[in-house]
Order: sequence, then structure tokens, then C-alpha cells
Amino acid sequence: MYALIKKLFYIIFMLLIISVISFLAIHAAPNSFFAAGELNPNMTQDAIAVLKAVYGLDKPLHVQYIDWVINIFSLNFGISFVSGQDVSAEILKRLPVTMIMNITALVAVFVISLYLGIKSALNYEKKMDYLIRQISLVSFSMPSFYLALLFIIFFSLKLDMFPISGLHSIEPKLGAYYYLDMAWHLVLPVGVMIFVGLGSMIIYVRSLTLEILKSDYYYFALSRGLNKKELLRYYILPNLLPPIITLLGLSLPGLIGGSVILESIFGIEGMGQLFFMSALSRDYPIIMGTLMITAFLTLLGNMIADLLLLKLNPYMKRG
Repeated sequence: MYALIKKLFYIIFMLLIISVISFLAIHAAPNSFFAAGELNPNMTQDAIAVLKAVYGLDKPLHVQYIDWVINIFSLNFGISFVSGQDVSAEILKRLPVTMIMNITALVAVFVISLYLGIKSALNYEKKMDYLIRQISLVSFSMPSFYLALLFIIFFSLKLDMFPISGLHSIEPKLGAYYYLDMAWHLVLPVGVMIFVGLGSMIIYVRSLTLEILKSDYYYFALSRGLNKKELLRYYILPNLLPPIITLLGLSLPGLIGGSVILESIFGIEGMGQLFFMSALSRDYPIIMGTLMITAFLTLLGNMIADLLLLKLNPYMKRG
């Protein structure tokens, strides 16, 4: 309990530091959302001053920051400059599809790479090891946008199996068919995310497994006559999980960050596309809201990974 409370205070402290740095960096960036209006001869200075007053940009910088931090604690990220909508509503509208895509891809990459990485290491320098290494190298070197275009050409245009873009082809009133249609639209983008994510993870799992196979405790287990299942369950997996869990904890921010390129190619209105368009238009409230949520998930992922590691290995120093 003490470790949990200590980590929660650490998260709050780090979020405050990140908020200060992000806030100053965003406001120090050249140009602004109102730059185009200031160059527009039809936009008067009085109109621009009114807009700045509406969004609180006429106040001193430190006052803007204090007001923004106070609003964050009530999950109020402000109003979007572009759409005029509540930032929280904008994020919540796009968050579910990005979460679905990235969680599905993350779980699939974890399971597949764990299986292939271990299998490659156990068949070291054999044909299976060579085949899996070639797959991982192709995956590692394959750009996601190029693979996405190949998938669209082959599966959508030539075979006409999957939709080219978008999330839905039918009305929401059709119930379960509406969500099945959505899943069908996500097959290609999620498939791309899974394939390009496998390469580095397979190589990582393979190298960790090879280190385990060379260890003294593994040779001792072999000398006791344990079969392959027992070796895998009691010696390989327990020593593989801690570093992989740490890596997965660091991958948590990607669950909402999304993929700007894939979401643009497949016409999916997710968090990646939202952040990209907001950066282009200098939509500060959405940029800051997304940055803070990403920072929170990064710190939360680290905390969850640390707690899981303590659970897996109670001999680790708590702190």
C-alpha cells in the first residue's frame, strides 16, 4: 500500500512538471491559431480581441496556466478553437476506435511474438529459426504506410474482400450487424499494425530466450530430466515476463496516440488523426488535452508494470 501511495504522488508530481513544460512549449511555438485571422483584412482587431477573451488568451501566461490546471482536475480541457466543441467530448468521440485498434494489435503482437520468439530460440540455427528470423526482419523493415497500400490494392481492389476506408457501411439501427461491420472495416488497419509490430518484439523475445537457455539454472533443470512443457512453464516464461511486461507498460501511451499515417490512409477518425490536424491548425486545447492524457498513461503504464513486477518477483526492492 505504501508503494502504491508513493507512486501516485510521483505521478501527480511528474504530471505537474510535464504540464508546465508542455504549456510553455506550446505557447512558445511560432504562429498561432489566430495568425490567419490577423492576416485576413475582413477580420478586425476588435473581433480577434473578442475571440482571445472568449478563450482566455488575453490573460497573462501564468494566469492562463493556473486556470488550465484547475480545469484539468475537473476533466475540463477547454473548448476547441476549430470546432468550438468541448475538448473532452472531441477526445471521447475518437478515443474508443483508437483504443479498440491498438489494444487488439498489442495483445495479438504480444501473443504471436511470444510464441514465435520462443519457438525460434528453441530451434536455434535450424530451418524454423531461419524462417521466423526472416519474417521478423521483413516486419521490422516494412513501412506501415507501404504495407497499408499493398493490403488495400490486394485485399480491397483485387479480391474485394475488405472495405477500402471508413468505419461503417450500414446504419447504427441494425444493432449487432453495425458492430460486425465496424470490425470488418478494421481488419486491414489492425492487420497492418500487428504485422509491423511483430518484428522487433520477436527479435527481443528470441534474444531473451537464448540468454535463458544459456543460463546455469536452465542447465540444472535439464539435468533433472524435466520435459519441454515443464521447462517452458517454470523456467523460460517466468524469466521472460518481467522485461516484456516493462516493455508493454511503456507501450500504453500508444493505445490513445493511435497511428496518424494508418488512420489517414484508411480514413479512420481516431486520436492520431485528431492530434495531427490539431497540430496543423494550432488548436492548443486539443493538443494540450491529448498530451496530458498521453503523459498520464505513460506514468500509469510504468506504475502498473512496476506493480506487476513486484507481484511476479516479491524479492524485488519495494520503493
